[in-house]
Amino acid sequence: MVNMRVETPQDKDALTAFIQFHDRVYESRAARWRAPTRLEMAVLNGTSPFNKDRTVRPFLVRNGDGMLARVLAVTDARYNRHWNERLGHLCWFEALPDTCEAVKLLMDDACAWLRNQGAEAARAGHGMLEFPFVIEDSELLPPNVLRHNPTYYHVLLKDAGFETEKGFVDYKIAVSPELVARWESMLEAARRADYRIVPLRDVPEDQRVREFTAAFNDTFTAHWGWTPYVEAEMAALLSALARIGTLETSVLAYRENEPVGMLLLVPEHSTDAVLKPGRALQEAERLNVLAIGVRESARGRGVNLAMASYGFLELVRRGARYMSYTLVLDDNWPSRRTAEKLGACVCANYIAYRRNFR
Repeated sequence: MVNMRVETPQDKDALTAFIQFHDRVYESRAARWRAPTRLEMAVLNGTSPFNKDRTVRPFLVRNGDGMLARVLAVTDARYNRHWNERLGHLCWFEALPDTCEAVKLLMDDACAWLRNQGAEAARAGHGMLEFPFVIEDSELLPPNVLRHNPTYYHVLLKDAGFETEKGFVDYKIAVSPELVARWESMLEAARRADYRIVPLRDVPEDQRVREFTAAFNDTFTAHWGWTPYVEAEMAALLSALARIGTLETSVLAYRENEPVGMLLLVPEHSTDAVLKPGRALQEAERLNVLAIGVRESARGRGVNLAMASYGFLELVRRGARYMSYTLVLDDNWPSRRTAEKLGACVCANYIAYRRNFR
């Protein structure tokens, strides 16, 4: 390719084109998710709660008038304080096929900017509003937040100097009468042990965000790649997700009046997907998103199983026939065993990448 150049979009039209490049990459898929334009524009404009403690800079590479690839470089002071690291993040990477040279230029410029901000390495596939890259090539629509990237991304990233840093597995569950009975039993066992499983809708509004944020951060504090939430971020997430029933399916677990666990369960909302004429979604594509954690004092007591069971039973009441346990680190065996006890099986594999600057 000739006349390639790397740019940083700045005005509204250029930033909109940066965001909507996502839709161009995925337009050939018979089922896909749209780019979250409002959410991403707020981040690019610096007006999102997710901008706190972060500096962002978008990069794109062109050949003539056509965009070939894009990425958002992020310095995250909150992450680096938490882990005592000097790591940058490369988020929202998208690229057209056969763009190895363009992606090299793009990543070289983005990494140079991160290095100038003090970073010693860059991570792609995990970070602010960012999820890892799927390995398998599948036309099945994944849960809304998960990547549906083309398989050629792995070649582009490795050719641009990245190496595999972490692996993840995705889990799916086919609902059956036996599993419903198992979930009911798991929920009842926690109640007999004096744990209360309380949907967020029933947690007083003046304590909901505070307690949920604190429980989320505490239960994930040692989780690889974790960046603690601030309450403004969690408030924005819960507010945006309330319209699809997330406050009814997500819970806090209490022992007496102390929160000891949290479940964020976002119901499926496949009506937001873009489908080509004649493409109908299978039941196995109508999937929730799940994140779950238990404080150390309550681990090993079935609280994790009870919280997930509460959420799954609520989804069953709404007619769901498949559930997602969502992503788990390859080596997070406590969570993987939880998924298996709930009846889940591995359905996909994902990777996060790293590029060291030294």
